[in-house]
Amino acid sequence: MQSEEIIDFIEGKKFLKIASDLTEECGVKLYIVGGFVRDFLLKRKSTELDFVVTGDGIEFTKLLAKKLNVENIAVYKNFGTAHFKYDDYNLEFVGARKESYSKNSRNPFVEPGTFNDDISRRDFTINTLAVSLNRENFGQLIDTFNGIIDLEEKIIRTPLNPNITFDDDPLRIMRAFRFAAQLNFIVHNDIIEAAKNLADRLKIISQERITDEFLKILASKKPSVGLLYLEKADIMRVVFPEISQMTGVEQVQDFHHKDVFLHTCKVVDNVAEVSDNLWLRFSALVHDIAKPSTKKFVEGTGWTFHGHDEIGARMMKYIFRRMKLPFSKREYVEKMIRLHLRPIALVNETVTDSAIRRLIVSADDDLDDLLILCRADITSKNPEKVSRYLSNYDRVMAKVKEVSEKDELRAFQSPVRGDEIMRICNLSPSKTVGLIKSDIEEAILEGKIKNTYEDAFNYLLEIKDKYISSNNI
Repeated sequence: MQSEEIIDFIEGKKFLKIASDLTEECGVKLYIVGGFVRDFLLKRKSTELDFVVTGDGIEFTKLLAKKLNVENIAVYKNFGTAHFKYDDYNLEFVGARKESYSKNSRNPFVEPGTFNDDISRRDFTINTLAVSLNRENFGQLIDTFNGIIDLEEKIIRTPLNPNITFDDDPLRIMRAFRFAAQLNFIVHNDIIEAAKNLADRLKIISQERITDEFLKILASKKPSVGLLYLEKADIMRVVFPEISQMTGVEQVQDFHHKDVFLHTCKVVDNVAEVSDNLWLRFSALVHDIAKPSTKKFVEGTGWTFHGHDEIGARMMKYIFRRMKLPFSKREYVEKMIRLHLRPIALVNETVTDSAIRRLIVSADDDLDDLLILCRADITSKNPEKVSRYLSNYDRVMAKVKEVSEKDELRAFQSPVRGDEIMRICNLSPSKTVGLIKSDIEEAILEGKIKNTYEDAFNYLLEIKDKYISSNNI
């Protein structure tokens, strides 16, 4: 892997030449380090540049910002870092440092150090790569821990003993598997063994940081890479025990159920191939989450998982709270879990328009996402079976389209609104108004009346007296 391209890039950026000249004035050394160098060599676009200064990083940043006519600088004295934006890049500077850790926190004790001290404290060899911005070796690629070889071999390793690296900062365990998922790299076995040894150390990390890394794995091109490593290294039981419990196959007589965890990983990958929607991917991850608690062996039938859709949806309230997930996304995920079995039940030729209407109304604007999940849920290795299931979903969607066009059901609710019901029936806001509104909606869903204002209004006039008399009683 050659460094000529990165040298050309650096020499083509005037602000980096200005920064290099400033090192001579200040008597410091300056290096681009870490992620930008890694991503540049992997031909991945990045606008985040991290710099190490062998000296006062904050003071150097202020002087450089002044030369570049930058006024807005963010300074974080506790961490010895400073940040500003320039030329569409986010630039962050830190003084070279050494770190030491206590057992109860991932926040290090920091003291000034050398360039080598700073590089050796980093998490993985592929993040130890650096480029000199100093006059005597401007543009030189510095590879202290064979990071280039690991980039070429697509492997995640730590520069130091991983037991030390992870004991110092357990969040690096999650980062190892996140990088593996994002880059589709192999994780060195020493890291997996160290992760197993130190899995419970993750309990000192805030839930927000763990969840952030977990969601980055889900957002990667092939999430199963990270998910499988989390399970293999015994980390899933710590960060998401309900997913870990899906692992394994049980057999009674001649009946066995497939490994729900492996099936789930495949479903998530299937969704990831066609959608960047993080919460649809999360829904794929948890759509069978209640199978372990609902599995039952029925003589002559085999394994059943009755109610796992409803129970799984109900589990989300606790899981979202525990994992500090955004509550604004919970209703969507619950809907996906609750409905993921519904479309395939509507394949039969005798299925009524009413059943199709109820699916359309239940899924609302998320119907397309639901069908993506349902199609992704087909993980059979039998091509004939896959083809048959996909054809079934095509038939369901044809029915959905037919009924939708006929009934205009998207964003469904009674064409006659509550305030009008109150005025016509001389009612104040009450449960009765809601019952009348639900009766009208039910009549539309059952096909008794059309989804039009005129039909709904006439139906209201037909039914209002029984509700008014009931209300008076």
